[in-house]
Amino acid sequence: MEQNPLWAALAMTILAGLSTGLGGLLVLWAAPSQRLLGRALGFAAGVMLAVSLADLLPGSLEFFAREYSMGPAGALCGALMGAGMLLAAWMQRLLPEEEQLRTALAMPGGEGMDQAARVQALRCGLAAGLALVLHNLPEGILTLFSGIQDPRTGLRLSLAIALHNLPEGVSTAAPIWYATHSRVRSAGAAFLSGLAEPAGALLAYFALAPLLSSQLLQGLTILTAGVMCWVSVAELLFGGFELGHKRDTAAGFAAGLCGMILGIALLA
Repeated sequence: MEQNPLWAALAMTILAGLSTGLGGLLVLWAAPSQRLLGRALGFAAGVMLAVSLADLLPGSLEFFAREYSMGPAGALCGALMGAGMLLAAWMQRLLPEEEQLRTALAMPGGEGMDQAARVQALRCGLAAGLALVLHNLPEGILTLFSGIQDPRTGLRLSLAIALHNLPEGVSTAAPIWYATHSRVRSAGAAFLSGLAEPAGALLAYFALAPLLSSQLLQGLTILTAGVMCWVSVAELLFGGFELGHKRDTAAGFAAGLCGMILGIALLA
């Protein structure tokens, strides 16, 4: 433990988490508009889908294939992905109702296009933020314990996670920026979702360490991938299409998906 201090590993985890907030700052340079919102929601959906299917799933599938064989591993990952999607569908019910969102935005009643878009944007931002919190918890645990076991490996992992957390910050900040027109709230939401990484790491280290295993962490990773897949389609992508800017949403989705796959390949 003296050679691999906790605080150095925790600093790596905090670095990875804070990059989500830094990514959220990237969208604040432009004034919020419906076209920008459509692109941002599509981009966020593409990023989440790429992270789930091209980053989280392959690593966990490879892990379980070594433990069992490819057939049972595929069945297990498919079941966990499905469970994650069911969990995400249940989580949708926890999101505030439309009237509550209007109250939060200090909006009068009515069905104006801008009001409806802002309510939809806030719902998407909350859903994306919640999905990223669930994603960042096991990610933070992996970063912390990797840093404790081998500081060099932990540093490489934290830098890789920090880079792919940048576009994830856009996923939370962009819709909240459109909904609230508040830079403070938008950046704050992105930073808070990123802080789930060090928070989850500390919780695991001090309270859950005896219960943790590689199998449990990989299972949680696949479960989270299912949550992110559901949110990326059911909330973000469909939310962008409902704005009426389907081309902008599709273009953002393509940019997020292709860009994130390229990033994952370069950081592998």
